[in-house]
Amino acid sequence: MNTATKLSGFALGLAAVFGTAYGVGHLAGPVTPAADTRHEPAGAGHGSDPHGGSDSHGADPAGAAHLPGGLLVSDRGYTMQPVDAPSGQFAFRITGPDGAAVTGYEVAHDKRMHLIVARRDLSGFRHVHPELGADGTWRVDSPLGGPGVWRAFADFTPSGGEPLTLGVDVTVPGQLQPRPLPAPAASTTVDGYTVTLTGTPQPGRTSQLTLTVSRDGKPVTDLEPYLGAYGHLVALRQGDLAYLHVHPEGVPGDGRTPAGPAVGFAAEVPSAGSYRLYLDFRHGGAVHTAEFTVLAGDAPAAPASTPGTRTTPPAPTPTADAGHGAPGHGHN
Repeated sequence: MNTATKLSGFALGLAAVFGTAYGVGHLAGPVTPAADTRHEPAGAGHGSDPHGGSDSHGADPAGAAHLPGGLLVSDRGYTMQPVDAPSGQFAFRITGPDGAAVTGYEVAHDKRMHLIVARRDLSGFRHVHPELGADGTWRVDSPLGGPGVWRAFADFTPSGGEPLTLGVDVTVPGQLQPRPLPAPAASTTVDGYTVTLTGTPQPGRTSQLTLTVSRDGKPVTDLEPYLGAYGHLVALRQGDLAYLHVHPEGVPGDGRTPAGPAVGFAAEVPSAGSYRLYLDFRHGGAVHTAEFTVLAGDAPAAPASTPGTRTTPPAPTPTADAGHGAPGHGHN
């Protein structure tokens, strides 16, 4: 990404709240206008949410726990700052309460930084892992694919600190061609794999979602660990991009968790609505992303061009030199 890319850190969007070690995640409720908290002392006025839940900036501590991470570009003294990068790259820094670039990070899910981007019409999604330079700059081949407004989430834990998720909007210039949300479907295909979804999210309560992977009509029973799990599930709510990231129940090598074909998740969504699910799984030495549209509660079906079982469409054409293989399924 070059300097022509326009950046905005305060667009509305609900953000990442990571699940517990056993995969229970929670989506936050209605979107709340973001305020810049970059001058707030670290840890001031925050509730018990350890994954980036932010407060109302001193005005209402009781309501603070209901604000999610990722809504703010700056939280608890830490700020996400995109920086200029050569064409085909995306770069940013995290500055700390002292204003200096942070260079010390804890490892979480096998990585020190998780960068997740999604286009606002949900037609593009990437989960990548940048490399940290000595000056505190994170760099990665650009995960942004095609014109539009993308939300970029940085999920990290500063050394000795609490987990945080900061977010900025990134506008890729060019002629935008919005895509309708695909119709709800219980099955989708990606890279020759068929993934079937069982279970329906119910607003306000924990629901069991099971995703079963097969190939050529045969169950896949040798899924490979990816970031310490057999699968990673992200859900985005249509409209505000309320964001949920959970991990499956059990862990590889624990003696009781099978390596497929089924991967189970416990997830909770806050409201009725249309959601887009993204399942990352590794098999055959490669990471694949299966995508679904699901309805929670009594939400009307989202407009879509093709009903029923479908093949996941490609995301917009990637930025030059993105280096992530098939559009919409890039990982590193």
